[in-house]
Amino acid sequence: MKHLPKNSSIVSLKEACEDDNAVHLVMELCEGGELFDRIVARGHYTERAAAAVTRTIVEVVQLCHKHGVIHRDLKPENFLFANKKENSPLKAIDFGLSIFFKPGERFSEIVGSPYYMAPEVLKRNYGPEIDIWSAGVILYILLCGVPPFWAESEQGVAQAILRGLIDFKRDPWPNISESAKSLVRQMLEPDPKLRLTAKQVLEHPWLQNAKKAPNVPLGDVVKSRLKQFSMMNRFKRKALRVIAEFLSVEEVEDIKVMFNKMDTDNDGIVSVEELKAGFKNYGSQLAEPEVQMLIEAVDATGKGTLDYGEFLAVSLHLQRMANDEHLRKAFSYFDKDGNGFIEPDELRDALMEDGADDCTNVANDIFQEVDTDKDGRISYDEFAAMMKTGTDWRKASRHYSRGRFNSLSIKLMKDGSLNLGNE
Repeated sequence: MKHLPKNSSIVSLKEACEDDNAVHLVMELCEGGELFDRIVARGHYTERAAAAVTRTIVEVVQLCHKHGVIHRDLKPENFLFANKKENSPLKAIDFGLSIFFKPGERFSEIVGSPYYMAPEVLKRNYGPEIDIWSAGVILYILLCGVPPFWAESEQGVAQAILRGLIDFKRDPWPNISESAKSLVRQMLEPDPKLRLTAKQVLEHPWLQNAKKAPNVPLGDVVKSRLKQFSMMNRFKRKALRVIAEFLSVEEVEDIKVMFNKMDTDNDGIVSVEELKAGFKNYGSQLAEPEVQMLIEAVDATGKGTLDYGEFLAVSLHLQRMANDEHLRKAFSYFDKDGNGFIEPDELRDALMEDGADDCTNVANDIFQEVDTDKDGRISYDEFAAMMKTGTDWRKASRHYSRGRFNSLSIKLMKDGSLNLGNE
């Protein structure tokens, strides 16, 4: 950051001080929150607004590359607004994975966050072009609200990236200009030699004519899709709490004892640190991102700590998700008429109990996601599958923050093809 010139689109480093335990970086304060959160709040951007954001991102990439730096972790979470105003400047942050490069130099370390990772990173042979790919993924998300390469496992995400098929059919893509789609395609070009450079992206007609780009909202589909993701968590949270109510005193007693042991300062809540230390002491080999993910999965207020009820839900998620009996009880809570299926109105009523608005649309969207055989109702098997897997790319984007494909072993075969497997 000291090496890069001062720029209004890069958060400035004021100074660094060192004590016995740490190096403290004093940064410019940005009070407007993350680009990520604005995407979530809006559901998507109009083309004109998306073009303005993309221009800033690619100007940052151009500046980095010009000064021999690859950012290597471009994603919406790493752009902050200076203030809360609609026209606030946007600033790149987090150069923690950045690296200096010389022309022609190649790198092999797999770093970055899975959704935003270029195919050549997976192949362990890459250069500065990877930043343009990541910016292309962000542009795709700005325009439609979901990432172009999405799956429920790291392996699935990697395979989707390597397949490189971009969906321009689902809403709202039919309403988006051909010029925007052409830019996305050229930024998500699998061959880094053919991919546009930062200069070429900035010269693209879509960005050149940004002020004339359509300023009409791209429809409510995108908004409902993003809302569905946060509601999906609510569905899962509710199910975990339902299971908690069915537990016997003995089962809960064990968890209560564990909670009290973990709550080392006896304030009635456990922090991420206490949780990590506790899991270590009790033999669970959970990595930090997984602990963070568990907290986010149950922590409705986003305060980063768990009270006893939430801790109980986390413990259930860890210990009991394989317990058929508990899942069946939770399923029957939603299946009010006892016919062996959860219907849309049953799901809607259950979500309404939690005070959610717009439940009809959200329940329909959750059905799209969970009802895999598309028969208009959720079977027990479909419910169990939802409870056992992660279905929220936004949460995943968050908890992969320092993302390296931890559990994925990627082997380059002699013929140049890739073999993906879990270590």
